[in-house]
Amino acid sequence: MIAGPGQPSASAAVLAALAPGQRLVAEALGRQWDAAGEELYLVGGIVRDALLGRELPADLDLTTSALPGRTEALATAAGARSIFLIGQEYGTVGAVFGADPAPVVAEITTYRAEHYPDETRFPAVRFGVALADDLSRRDFTANAIAADPRTGRIVDPFGGQADIAQGVLRAVGDPDERFAEDPLRLLRAARFVAHLGFRIDPATELAMRRQAASLGRISQERILAELTRLLTGTYVEHGLELLRRTDLIDVALPELAPLARESAATNRHRHREKDLWDHTLRVVRQAPPHPRVRWAALLHDAAKPLTRGFDETGEVHFFGHERVGADLAARLLSRLKADKATQSAVARLVELHGRPAAYEPDWTDSAVRRLVLEAGEVWPDLLDLAAADVTSGREAKRRQAANRVRQLRDHVARLQAEADLARLQSPLDGDHLMRIFERGPGIWIKHVKDHLREQVIDGALRQDDAQSAEIMARAFLGADENEKDSTRLLRQWPAPAEPPLPCEGEGVGGEGSR
Repeated sequence: MIAGPGQPSASAAVLAALAPGQRLVAEALGRQWDAAGEELYLVGGIVRDALLGRELPADLDLTTSALPGRTEALATAAGARSIFLIGQEYGTVGAVFGADPAPVVAEITTYRAEHYPDETRFPAVRFGVALADDLSRRDFTANAIAADPRTGRIVDPFGGQADIAQGVLRAVGDPDERFAEDPLRLLRAARFVAHLGFRIDPATELAMRRQAASLGRISQERILAELTRLLTGTYVEHGLELLRRTDLIDVALPELAPLARESAATNRHRHREKDLWDHTLRVVRQAPPHPRVRWAALLHDAAKPLTRGFDETGEVHFFGHERVGADLAARLLSRLKADKATQSAVARLVELHGRPAAYEPDWTDSAVRRLVLEAGEVWPDLLDLAAADVTSGREAKRRQAANRVRQLRDHVARLQAEADLARLQSPLDGDHLMRIFERGPGIWIKHVKDHLREQVIDGALRQDDAQSAEIMARAFLGADENEKDSTRLLRQWPAPAEPPLPCEGEGVGGEGSR
């Protein structure tokens, strides 16, 4: 944090926080710029995090009076081994120092003023301004602090050090103007709250609410990136609650808005529901800070407002909320342009999130194997999510739920020690089945293989017993050994007129060849 009695000065704290390689590069750049009569300052997140005592980013972020062409020449003279342009129209030059595998990258941007001529996120840029003008265009006072790279001397025209010391996130100047310039700053504010644990300045929060609708100008990809960063924060619940209070959740995550609007809905008969939003915040906070687990934690109960019902005694139920929630999660992440793997993983976690809590010690090995195989590659995340989804106010209930997850984890560990669950497959692959039944590729292969794998899971069939597998396959298809093409199921997939070619997922290199 900011220096207090008996602590190093803020200037010394900034320099001391730099890694040795960063310090050498900062010193070399400072000397070169001083000799050329130009100004150069460390700026932004690296100064903020140094003052907070946080781990610094790997790259150096600097701002300068030098124009981009002169910056390239000065960085080369300071020892940069390569120069690259990050955004020449915005005055940013990248310079790489040192050797692999640990080079130091410096991003150096010319002082600039900006104005936004229309409702676009691309500003018109003007160079040739002073440092104070450059700092005035930045988003929050904590990010509008500069430090001399050689002496550490602090330049802080907007009171950023005081706000850091008090744990306040405040917009620079007029907050409405800052958010109107780039509405993504609305989500950045929530992200900084989630990562730094700051409280939001009241005037800044009011402006966030007034400007919430402008977030609609921002691309879905940029919104996804900011939300994902927010979700990995140590103080994630504060960032999410800020989204709710400012109505940003209605714009960024409208699918979650019905849940966020709830607060301890009360059944007037016998049952008082838990506060779904508060429960969600607790689950997200307790989940490991990995993106897909945190996304699943955020969305795991999102469908409860859509599926709420009451039985004849007045007790609440949410039948099917897991399946509905999985569809909701997939649609939400698809809208935000998340990759297919993330969409699938989060949807599966949401669909299965309640299953580990239902575990009982008398579950059979085959029932446990079935759950693990259904979860697939998200199994470890599913256990983490289930452990996080324990928020009861009653200690005995919390302990019981936690014990169930632990017992299930132990049960799976025992099974994995006995056999590799992931390798449990049908003894017959697609090629074998096509030869046995003299049929071409088709969905029938998947049905037969799934049936045979079920027999392996249940212990009724060894994975290396191809002979018994063939008998079971014939029985499943409703044929005996001498009736190869007159079965009930095979009539649903008539033989092709031409010799079949391998289709996607079948034949050489596909599922049928495994």
